[in-house]
Amino acid sequence: MQKSTSPQKRKSIEQFRRYVSSGKVQFFEKYDMDFVMGHREGPWLWDMDGKKRLYNLHCNGGVFNLGHRNPELIELFKEALETYDIGNHHLMSRTRAELAAELARLMPDNLNYTVFGVGGGEAVDLAFKVARSFTGKTRIISARGGYHGHTGLALAAGDPKYRNPFGPPAPGFEQIPFGDLKSLENAINTDTAAVILETVPATLGILVPDHVYMQGVRKLCDKHKVLLIMDEVQTGLGRTGKLWGFEHFEIVPDIVVLGKGLSGGLYPISATVLRDELESVFHADPFIHISTFGGSEIGCVLARRVLEMASSPEFLSNINNLSELLALEIEKLQKKHNGFLKSLRRLGLMMGLELADELSGPLLTKTAYDNELLIIYANNDTSVCQFLPPLIMEEKDIGFIVAQLDKALRAAKRLKPL
Repeated sequence: MQKSTSPQKRKSIEQFRRYVSSGKVQFFEKYDMDFVMGHREGPWLWDMDGKKRLYNLHCNGGVFNLGHRNPELIELFKEALETYDIGNHHLMSRTRAELAAELARLMPDNLNYTVFGVGGGEAVDLAFKVARSFTGKTRIISARGGYHGHTGLALAAGDPKYRNPFGPPAPGFEQIPFGDLKSLENAINTDTAAVILETVPATLGILVPDHVYMQGVRKLCDKHKVLLIMDEVQTGLGRTGKLWGFEHFEIVPDIVVLGKGLSGGLYPISATVLRDELESVFHADPFIHISTFGGSEIGCVLARRVLEMASSPEFLSNINNLSELLALEIEKLQKKHNGFLKSLRRLGLMMGLELADELSGPLLTKTAYDNELLIIYANNDTSVCQFLPPLIMEEKDIGFIVAQLDKALRAAKRLKPL
């Protein structure tokens, strides 16, 4: 812990150590990263002492797409509190109906029904339950290195390192390499209910698939009557330069999972959007699946405004413009740091910095932190740092980001053992 740390910050750290996670405190202190969030606004976070700030280039995977404490959403939140609360998950709800109708309007084809939850993992769990119930089959195929959440069924679709500490794996799940159509075809059998993919797997290092692969996945699912679930928790809501990431590949999923940024970082809400006929799963007993806080009425009010903002043609056009400008500057850094910064992976502002090796991602995460940038390495491919700028970033921010990233890259190279 730094000597200049205030008594209040020291108290907060010790309380966190004692009552929340001693392991996290130990980890952050080891790397001299004892940052405790204080003031936050737009793209910036300040330590609670106000002595350090970070430009957020991770955005919690999209939670803060619209920045921290977006003023328009804060005002709407205050207004909503005058009328609404959580609501009642058993009863009908105007705000829930209006949000679901807006999602249906913005989704392709007949993706018209939405079941609301609190987080992405819960939404993925529900997607699997619907797929199994509707098809009468049990197997779920996911991509090795992908990530769909830490709840029960979502966790089962992830890598063993996340599952194994918690006991025996749930049955009926199989992983295959991302981007490999032959492996997918070999894995599908008569008991396969669904295939789930992230449109761009973030934890796997921002691997951007090609059209042939994504359209091939859709065709294989159609051929074998298997449901296709697209996990848009991180790629949705404009991150890729289109409202939904799967639009780039001209495919239509059977189920779409949304979360993270859906309420602008102010209230937890997620959504599982279903093709019309899949809603029949709930006909015999419409109360067979419930989520006490899912689709809270306050959250629905915020999510509608987020959809309005994220679907704006001007908003999406600006994301694509920022993507091009950032890419040009990062390409210059790539030449300057040739061999260490190998490539930029990107789809809109869904970006990944591919580095020299698996040690380089953690090193750059640390040196970026030391240079006022919050960047986090991809946990399933640590040679890549996720680079997810806030979608409300301004052109004038690019100069600062690139200058600080340049310093961080230089520092990371110095730290890297030969």
